[in-house]
Amino acid sequence: MTTVIMRTTARIVVPIILVVAVSLFLQGHSLPGGGFIGGVLTVAAFGLIYVAYNLDYLESGVLDREVEYNTVIGQHRTVTAYRRLFMFGLAVVVASGVAGIVLGEPFLAQSYTYVHLPLFGEVEFASAVVFDFGIFCIVVGGLLTVFSVVGAE
Repeated sequence: MTTVIMRTTARIVVPIILVVAVSLFLQGHSLPGGGFIGGVLTVAAFGLIYVAYNLDYLESGVLDREVEYNTVIGQHRTVTAYRRLFMFGLAVVVASGVAGIVLGEPFLAQSYTYVHLPLFGEVEFASAVVFDFGIFCIVVGGLLTVFSVVGAE
């Protein structure tokens, strides 16, 4: 059982951690940061939620699904979703690497283009963002699976 102070702190700190994680993820193709550190910070936010609440709170309170009782933690719906996220990220990373070969470039070749966004104007979009997104999914899916399974022991 956690305290009211812990839960209140989690409510305040988790959104801040997630904003910093998104910021680091988006600047990763041109500055230090990227999918790995963005994923680690996202997992830190979820870890704080797990400590303050528990996996069942995520299932019922955040995802608004009925909690499965009497189930093995490795077969819990949320853990299964984490595993799928890991596999999806792995597929994205492999696809981003092979895309260069398909287009006649070296493996993991990168390029960029400029995209016009209504409020921001011309914004650079690098193909490295796709690779970083795959790494982000791998880190989040893998570490949250580990946290959930080990935390249930």
